[in-house]
Amino acid sequence: MKLALLINDRPGTYDDLEPAERDAVYGEYFAISKDDRVVGGEQLLPAATAKTVRAAGGETVVADGPAADTPEALGGYYVVDVDDIDDALELAKRIPAVRLGGSVELRPVVER
Repeated sequence: MKLALLINDRPGTYDDLEPAERDAVYGEYFAISKDDRVVGGEQLLPAATAKTVRAAGGETVVADGPAADTPEALGGYYVVDVDDIDDALELAKRIPAVRLGGSVELRPVVER
């Protein structure tokens, strides 16, 4: 089964870390990406760099910034291929964003 692990960070979380702590956190992300169950994924630039496209009044409108103003922002994702949801949960619990005040949303991927 394939799932996307959507990593939601609290903006500014990593700014408060000492350089060695930040490097250690990035090392944890890198280690997860090397797990055989991880088949894809990327880190995203901050939400402030986003553009959002909507339709309003028959027009297409492009706005700067993310689609939603929330306390967390999508910071990246992994795509995993696992035997069951417990395998995916084990990986999700290792993602540093969880212990740093963020969250990880697990969403099944539509397989064609």
